[in-house]
Amino acid sequence: QVQLVESGGGSVQPGGSLRLSCAASGSIFSIYTMFWYHQAPGKQRELVASITSGGVTDYADSVKGRFTISRDNAENTVYLQMNNLKLEDTAVYYCNAYSRRGGRSYNYWGQGTQVTVSG
Repeated sequence: QVQLVESGGGSVQPGGSLRLSCAASGSIFSIYTMFWYHQAPGKQRELVASITSGGVTDYADSVKGRFTISRDNAENTVYLQMNNLKLEDTAVYYCNAYSRRGGRSYNYWGQGTQVTVSG
């Protein structure tokens, strides 16, 4: 079992920056691939960025060059640095942990943190 708690959301003007954090507890954090998703009102949840246990990263085209995902396995935390924020980045951002081992999938979600870009 993994518990995920996001923080760092807030309101910013276009062009601003925010850093989201997702603190994990309850299991071996380092073995999980970690993801950030976002969900705007009336839209489906979308993948924003991912980072494997080995540190390989991937990004949605819409955030490439603006967002950076990173992880600190010693602190059991994954981060999403968001720069040059745009109005369309407004959404609830969710942290997700996934692992597959022993023929089973393990998939956990945080409660989400609101990011609002306006101005």
